[in-house]
Amino acid sequence: MSRYEKLFATLKARNEGAFVPFIMLGDPTPEAALETVRAAVAGGADALELGVPFSDPVADGPTIQASHIRALKSGATVDGALAQIRTIRQEFPELPIGMLIYGNVPFTRGLEKFYQEFAEAGADSILIPDVPVREGAPFIAAAEKAGVAPIFIAPAQGSPQTLEGVAKHSKGYIYAISRDGVTGAEKQSQTTGLEEVVANVQRFGGAPVLLGFGISTPEHVAAAIKAGAAGAITGSALTTLIQEHPGDVDAVREFVASMKAATKR
Repeated sequence: MSRYEKLFATLKARNEGAFVPFIMLGDPTPEAALETVRAAVAGGADALELGVPFSDPVADGPTIQASHIRALKSGATVDGALAQIRTIRQEFPELPIGMLIYGNVPFTRGLEKFYQEFAEAGADSILIPDVPVREGAPFIAAAEKAGVAPIFIAPAQGSPQTLEGVAKHSKGYIYAISRDGVTGAEKQSQTTGLEEVVANVQRFGGAPVLLGFGISTPEHVAAAIKAGAAGAITGSALTTLIQEHPGDVDAVREFVASMKAATKR
């Protein structure tokens, strides 16, 4: 079983959903990001979604964009991100680690090399937000060759053809977005109508569904779980906390603990 399969089986037995925080590697420094990861895990994070800084993060709102910029200003590189992943994997050998990386990185490094590098560092899955599933064939092939789970985004208003492709080709989990637009707590997740969002994806089968985009409070997490999602992903709310309270690992741990508590059915 993969780490994701083990995680979802364990959580199902506990009647819990998954809480997955998004953390930008290198923000504001590599060591600070590692401390954020440690605090999130201590707070009860079930898995991680880690970002690799990029200069043009088109799927992200202003909060996550700012984290890309902070990391790049501190000298973040892809090689540096790989080093951080290796450290995290060594410290947390059973924790599922998902990556969010823009398409320029695999194009620049070469698909097979890219996926192999991240697999060897310890990544379980990779989501490339600017590569839709209809263009994903070469990425899927390279990912599967390296033993990495490809993840695709299921749009809130996606066509049946798109959702079927996402369900077919996403391994580990499916990233379903709770509302249209870019990432950000500025535009919060809806707490009604999520059942339809989840059901639209689940009708095609596939991996467990995690809801993201605008998930910023325990109430949003609870609504996602009630709607039938296997868990929720939070990025901008945590990133804002990191920006406003730099170095405050207690605040990170407490925030994650409050979000995780909301996953209990």
